[in-house]
Amino acid sequence: MSSGSDSIVRDQPAEMPSEGGPLLEYHGNLPPSPAWFQDAVATPYETHFVDVKGAKVRYQRWGQRGRPGLLLVHGNGAHAHWWDFIAPYFAQHYNVAALTFSGMGDSEWREKYDMATFAEEEVAVAEDAGLFDADVKPIIVAHSFGGFVTLVTGAEHGDRFTGMVIVDSPVNPPERPHQGPPRSGRPNKVYDDLASALGRFRLAPPQICENHYAMDYIARWSLKKADGGWTWKFDPSIWTHFEPNDAPGDMLKAAKCRIAIIRGEESALMPDDVGAYMRKLLGHQVPFISIPHARHHVMLDQPLAFVSALRTLLAEWDHSEPHRSV
Repeated sequence: MSSGSDSIVRDQPAEMPSEGGPLLEYHGNLPPSPAWFQDAVATPYETHFVDVKGAKVRYQRWGQRGRPGLLLVHGNGAHAHWWDFIAPYFAQHYNVAALTFSGMGDSEWREKYDMATFAEEEVAVAEDAGLFDADVKPIIVAHSFGGFVTLVTGAEHGDRFTGMVIVDSPVNPPERPHQGPPRSGRPNKVYDDLASALGRFRLAPPQICENHYAMDYIARWSLKKADGGWTWKFDPSIWTHFEPNDAPGDMLKAAKCRIAIIRGEESALMPDDVGAYMRKLLGHQVPFISIPHARHHVMLDQPLAFVSALRTLLAEWDHSEPHRSV
């Protein structure tokens, strides 16, 4: 394993033509983003990479080394920049890192992918970012697909972590089988200009998001220049060369650290019956938090409510003992 870094930077996402462009169903110039969002994404961070099994995995880091570690993990096809407007709210008290899985964002692609390797990427980034340097063990906060990876990390490496916060990652009951990502493997389309590419940005699974400024921000970070225009950064073949974890329920129960669950109250993936099943698997002994007026992409739908809930949870974990034996 080898690592490297860039200097402290304030990177910029892909530029946008001055006339603006469509985003989802919004047309015309986007309304200005709120001041809190502008301040958050303007917060400097470090960018680094760590080599994991031959692929360079990039991550960002906020805060001071030596503080308690907090690892932020994105979902399918996403990247570390989904946390740019969340991470700064924790940097005063934590050493915060947000990784980008191989095959996604600005990390390198692989010939094949599997959950165990993604879990190793989480641990490698935590090590390289100094998240294990504090007197207390670090915490993982993981959204969607990243939550399933973190279940593997919790089962295999959980004794190295204080806990993991699983954000809208549904462990379905047997009568509701999980539908994985499509395995088509078609090449990413190249769009003539940036505005056209931004206009095709979609959340997966599909949902409405009223915070167009956040959508616009992460969409820009999801694109790169290509011959003839702009295209998506993620590896389109990732799911055709992927070995899934077929037992997320077993992994959830096997976690060797504390667990908390956060969901969007209006999430199509985590309705009440799924939440009830997950709580039953965990013996009704873990925090289960629903964010009002949030769908699956909780940090986009209700970013400040998500920050508040997570702050409260982490503060409670600082002063309590787990009810669930690990």
